Amino acid sequence: MGHRIDFARPRWFWCGALLCLAGVLSHLPMYAHLTHPPGHQATMPGGDSNPLDPLMLTGMAFVLAGVAACVHGIVGPRRTPGDEGPGPGPLRAGFADDVPLTRAHGALTLVMVFAVAIDVMKPMTLSFVAPGVAQEYGLRSAVHPHGGLPVALLPLSGIGGTVIGSFLWGRFGDRIGRRPAILLAGVVFLATSVCGAMPLFWMNILMCFLMGMGAGGMLPLTFTLLTETVPARQRGWIVVLVGGVGTAGGYVLTSWAAALLVPHFGWRVLWLLGLPTGVALLLLNHWIPESARFLVARGRHADAEAVLARYGGRLLPAPPPPPDTPAPSSDDGYLRLLLTPYTTLSLPLVLLALGIGLVTYGFQLWIPSDLQRLGFTELTADTTLRDAALLGLPFNLAIAWLYGRWSSKGTLVLLGACTALSMVALAALGDRITDHPLTLHLLLAVPIWSAGSAVAVLSAYTAEVYPTTVRSQASGLTAAVTKIGGILMITVVVAAVAPPSLRTTALLCAAPLALATAAMPLSGVETRARTLEEISTSARTDDASASASASA
Repeated sequence: MGHRIDFARPRWFWCGALLCLAGVLSHLPMYAHLTHPPGHQATMPGGDSNPLDPLMLTGMAFVLAGVAACVHGIVGPRRTPGDEGPGPGPLRAGFADDVPLTRAHGALTLVMVFAVAIDVMKPMTLSFVAPGVAQEYGLRSAVHPHGGLPVALLPLSGIGGTVIGSFLWGRFGDRIGRRPAILLAGVVFLATSVCGAMPLFWMNILMCFLMGMGAGGMLPLTFTLLTETVPARQRGWIVVLVGGVGTAGGYVLTSWAAALLVPHFGWRVLWLLGLPTGVALLLLNHWIPESARFLVARGRHADAEAVLARYGGRLLPAPPPPPDTPAPSSDDGYLRLLLTPYTTLSLPLVLLALGIGLVTYGFQLWIPSDLQRLGFTELTADTTLRDAALLGLPFNLAIAWLYGRWSSKGTLVLLGACTALSMVALAALGDRITDHPLTLHLLLAVPIWSAGSAVAVLSAYTAEVYPTTVRSQASGLTAAVTKIGGILMITVVVAAVAPPSLRTTALLCAAPLALATAAMPLSGVETRARTLEEISTSARTDDASASASASA
């Protein structure tokens, strides 16, 4: 068994993964056929010059059968002798304050950085493929304002998929476990990399939506698993560092791949990166444990002890809950998270997630296209964004330190303020920013860095303040709302209410982000150096007290 905790039907899972791999590889001839020299325009949506060949249809069948086999293999009860648990009374997973970090913690941290990076690469790839998609299919964009259908339909489908994926995977994480849900998302990454071989625009939209569903769940799952596995004393800075480095690393890798590969292999190659990254995540499964706290909540105490022994923890008697506190349940759905005893905690977090999402999945999505509109070539636009992301990378260390050693809520407010101010500065300069290259790099670096760090901090904070039984769902809620911010921005562009210019998009982001930053200090609890049980109990008690005061 080991510390990993195996699946219900491991042979089904791995056979399914091999079927998905074979299905994706069978699409490569179609990708080679569709790779056109620069300037070539493909058939408009609905054309039939690129019919599906038998090999591609066979590959699609393999992919569908493989995903179904993986789901069958990974979902299901798995109980071992000793699941009823040793000793009388309820138990909890605990870590001593002085427990040292082990090599197992280090391996888990590195794998989670990689998982966050490839998760970020999926939606960020949309911004780098949009110019090429618009040119190939003759679509309307900032660079080609007189095209046909708006190219914004592609990111709209992709980000829409991430919203649904965040909700779905949040539920999966609380129902089937953190580790199975993470690896199932990896299978979806692998399977949907066939997006790079889709011959028609509507097929790109469909596959982009499915890819988004897989990408939407990875971020909340990784933060939930890390939060429940790392000791309290080191939890804050490690979780935020993983999120910050993974987010910035994903953006750097995407912009670097766009600058290096797209000029030679076309925009489709960026989607095919899901093949090696998905395979790599599955091969790293040995270093991804199941959450001991999840196992305890499911009564799998023997499995929980095996995980805790690897990470320096042990099973402890659980303290009784405060009187008149309703027991949280993952069966209550997402609406439960907006009601007592979570109202005053959840609403400001949702508002902040919306503001951050407007920047991360709205403003950043149109930067490559807008830089090209302002006179940058595709290569120089991608390089500029890569350099901006690299400039902000070292600041993730400072944010991790502030979150772990200073204040969790204070760090969220600080990042929100930095992002809002950078949006105001970009809005004030507008198109004139291109006359000042150094200022351009700095002002692009701030929102790329601060918004990415804010996503990491918000995800870490959310995973800390909710109980184990709803932790994955709560993380999925804020992750979904973050993407909803992006959908709102993209919808504005599709409707042609506002063109994707630096000034307009910056202003649209600045206002709600400023409101969210002002509201955040009024809610929640401080999480620094406190156990998860102390934090969740305090949060529910404070919310119940606030509700009672309001009623009085």
